[in-house]
Amino acid sequence: MLNGLAFGGLIFLLAAGLSVIFGLMDVLNLAHGSFYMLGAYVGLTVLSLTNNFWLALIAAPIALAIIGASVEVVLFRRIYQRGHLMQVLLTFGLTLVIVDLIRWRFGPQTHSLPTPPGLDGAVHILGVPFASYKLFVIVFATVVAAALVIVWRRSRVGAILRAGVADREMLGLLGIDLSRVFTATFAFGAALAGLAGVVVGPYLSVYPGMDESILVLVLVVVVVGGLGSIEGAILGSLLVGLANAIGPLVLGGFEAASIFAVMAVVLLVRPRGLLGLRQ
Repeated sequence: MLNGLAFGGLIFLLAAGLSVIFGLMDVLNLAHGSFYMLGAYVGLTVLSLTNNFWLALIAAPIALAIIGASVEVVLFRRIYQRGHLMQVLLTFGLTLVIVDLIRWRFGPQTHSLPTPPGLDGAVHILGVPFASYKLFVIVFATVVAAALVIVWRRSRVGAILRAGVADREMLGLLGIDLSRVFTATFAFGAALAGLAGVVVGPYLSVYPGMDESILVLVLVVVVVGGLGSIEGAILGSLLVGLANAIGPLVLGGFEAASIFAVMAVVLLVRPRGLLGLRQ
């Protein structure tokens, strides 16, 4: 269960931004996983220059926020009215470009970020050793989730985003600049993806194409939790993380089957997701 919570925490950092982007902007961004991969390599670069993991943890989301805002302004604004097929084609092509640029710059080999000092040991929980870094991931994801829920429910920015998810046209009629909201939302989602890329470095490997498998799980989380809901992303991430950890024990290695079984059950009961705001 602890392994499931740690993995679910990583998934949440990706899914929260994608859920809000999809729910508010109605954009199917298949390049979201590439932002996660870019964040991992930005962290790897900063770490190699400074040997400071915490500086990399700060630099990656800032860099990805700038990249995300630039991509939204230059590319996505041109295709909002052209449907999901055009969005899929654009973002899939962007994914191919990014992975080839990374392979050209860093090579095809696998890298790993060193575990931060003080988190490279293990703690004993009920007599069983558990990696200190995984425990840090659980705590870190919990803090980020709590901060996002507070902003989502208690701040003016959160009110604007929730209103945009519920009725985007009415939000524009109230005098809110939707272009600025869209850019800020896209930058926020990309920043969370970059943050997840650095956090995952000591946990999993960093390599070109690392976005492919994780993106499928993130899309499952978004579907299970419901579009445009931070709380839904939290619940979906917990379910997917626990299914990923417990599924092999029950199904003998078929963890993917357990994850999609969870999604199928949720969709049968609530087609819009657990906390989805749109039909």
